Amino acid sequence: MTDDPASLRERNKALQRRISDLSRAAVRVSTSLDSGSVLQEVVDSARALTSARCALITTVDEAGRPERFIGAGITEAEHGRLENWTDGPRLLQHLTRLPGALSFENVPEYLRRHGFAADMLPYGTARGTQIVCRGVRVGYLFIFDREGGGDFTRWDKEVLPLFASHAGAAIANARAFTDEQRARARLETLVSTSPVGIVVLDARTGGVVKINRQAERFAGALRGAGSRSLEQLLELVTCRRADGSETALKDFPLERQLRNGETVRAEEIELSVPDGRSVRTLINATPIHAPGGEVESVVVTMQDLAPFDEIERMRTEFLAIVSHELRTPLTSIQGSTGAVLSAEPGFTRPEMMQFFRIIDEQAARMGRLIRDLLDAGRIATGTLSVSPEPSDVAAMVDTARTSFASGGGRHRVVADLPADLPRVMADRERIVQILTNLCSNAARYSAESSAIRINARRDGLAVEISVSDRGRGISPEQLPLLFKKHAVDDGARGLSSGLGLAICKGLVEAHGGRIRAESGGEGRGARFTFTVPVAEEPAATPQVRPAGPRSTFQKERKSVTILIVDDEPEVLRYVCDVLRTAGYTTVSTGDHGKLSKLIRAEKPHLVLLDLMLPGTDGIELMERIPELADLPVVFISAYGRDETVAKALDAGAVDYIVKPFSPTELKARVRAALRGREPATFELDGLSIDYNRRRVTVVGRPVKLTATEYEVLRLLSVNAGRVSTYRSLLNQAWKQAPNKIDPKLVHAVVQTLRRKLGEDGSSAAWILNERGVGYRMPEPESGGRP
Repeated sequence: MTDDPASLRERNKALQRRISDLSRAAVRVSTSLDSGSVLQEVVDSARALTSARCALITTVDEAGRPERFIGAGITEAEHGRLENWTDGPRLLQHLTRLPGALSFENVPEYLRRHGFAADMLPYGTARGTQIVCRGVRVGYLFIFDREGGGDFTRWDKEVLPLFASHAGAAIANARAFTDEQRARARLETLVSTSPVGIVVLDARTGGVVKINRQAERFAGALRGAGSRSLEQLLELVTCRRADGSETALKDFPLERQLRNGETVRAEEIELSVPDGRSVRTLINATPIHAPGGEVESVVVTMQDLAPFDEIERMRTEFLAIVSHELRTPLTSIQGSTGAVLSAEPGFTRPEMMQFFRIIDEQAARMGRLIRDLLDAGRIATGTLSVSPEPSDVAAMVDTARTSFASGGGRHRVVADLPADLPRVMADRERIVQILTNLCSNAARYSAESSAIRINARRDGLAVEISVSDRGRGISPEQLPLLFKKHAVDDGARGLSSGLGLAICKGLVEAHGGRIRAESGGEGRGARFTFTVPVAEEPAATPQVRPAGPRSTFQKERKSVTILIVDDEPEVLRYVCDVLRTAGYTTVSTGDHGKLSKLIRAEKPHLVLLDLMLPGTDGIELMERIPELADLPVVFISAYGRDETVAKALDAGAVDYIVKPFSPTELKARVRAALRGREPATFELDGLSIDYNRRRVTVVGRPVKLTATEYEVLRLLSVNAGRVSTYRSLLNQAWKQAPNKIDPKLVHAVVQTLRRKLGEDGSSAAWILNERGVGYRMPEPESGGRP
């Protein structure tokens, strides 16, 4: 059956309207390059073209991850819920696997059937399509529920992918525009903040198209306080080239060169104005060609040569400093050798030896100067290295005093160092060099009758060492310039003509310290202070012990309480951490006045007592506090002199530990001090060890062992539950040096020991093998140790 002409005309008109609507929609989405506006227009037009109740669009990145989500015909609350829908990305991944156009007759049911939240899209029917541009998926477009009810028409289903193809092109164009804008903004920022002056000129008119901040600074330096415009200023600028020729900027042959396609590379030009202002620059110019080949614009870069002039000035000044420093000892050496060579026959030997001493002293001075020059170079290139090791501050100060005096220093150097100063991690030779340089600097600006003082004190994890004088002092404005390498002596205290202070700064910083200068002003002396880290080892890392039953020995050791008395919080924390890791209970205090009360309350098994405490010392406390008489006391102190140790042991101490000490040494000495207080027997599944009588039995049967076999068994038992390595067994049972470790020797003794105990390696119950490491005994669940 054929349609009548009137009906065909109506259908044609309807089709023309729809095509016209589609064309207008395609034009609308392409009128803007703003991404947000394009997406909103796409979703609005899709809704209008299909008479949908609402429409949604989701864009994706190159990896298919959702980027933006925009809707039309939905409330703000609905939009917020959909935007924060955690299942949204997973739903998109699901949709990408579906072939062809997307069609859903019951959206909630479809979502529920595939494991998604059904209430997030409460619509009946839905149509969707991918948005693709040049083969790349850029998003998805969905329409939901036709206005007025009913299903979407065939035209609606056909027009959606057609419109999506137009939308894809518009979205791609908007993205490209956004990317271009971002790139342009980055380029603008780069040009604007460049330390090199950049000017873009129109090749036809010579006018300024673009000028950055640095080029504006050049113009400001030439303009001064005047109010000339940039164009007026360019009319007045004169260019002086490196060969001395001058020309007005407007007559400079730059334009001709650029019009011919030539470039200007690294030409040194001084720009000046009639009132005398000038700027020296290094100019580069590059033409930018239009598509037709003609020069369209010119990019001129200008680099300020003032910093290079300053570097050249500093280099010349440095050479002058070196020449001056070398000339002084060289003059003395030359004068002395001339006096000896032209000596009269009656020239005495003492007179000759005096000249030789002068030569020797000045040669040593030149050697020190050359060393300083080499150090200055290493500091500048970052290749200066130090080799720190635990060092005594007092010893380094004494060496520096001797070095200063032997180098010709006439000032008296007074050192005032506390007796309990800790050792520091330092390269001894370098610290002596720092102190000598600071003493020499102090002597240069102080009267010979004025003493130079060296003080030191602990400051947390560092030791502060200061060198002070009562000389000319330093003005406040000169303090920041003291440690600069190329300072010049202007007659005031602060600016030295040498390299000593700059080298001191480099050496101190190489140790991880800091150096500073202080002064009350001119005529009030100065103090230079630098820091060096304290040579204290970190607390031991807790060891992971093998799982298993606990031994009676370990149970007993964990009940051991140790009291630590020290007025330094860092030492207290360090010792407590080490002993807690080893399984002991610790009680600590920095107040010796609470010692009696703590002993009565805590009943410690051992006391670790600092020798030097505020207002008293440990030896006096042992004599004065009766509660200490019944306890083993171990002194910990920074003083390691033999007479001090002997005095402490005579007072009743069981041991004496010198700071700094390692965790291994501390634990070993504590074990030794407690050994006499440990229980006397060990029991493990029929194996019994009587430590006092050195008797071993197995189910009541005596076992006869050699001295070495017994010592190996004893060591394994007192360390039950932990592995005893070949090294530790050899060191303790054989007293053998670590570099002579021979596991075969330990294997042989253990094999014999097992045979005497009545067990073998394949079914060992008492001595277990830790392959490649050593041996261990298990920890019994209970035992006979009281």
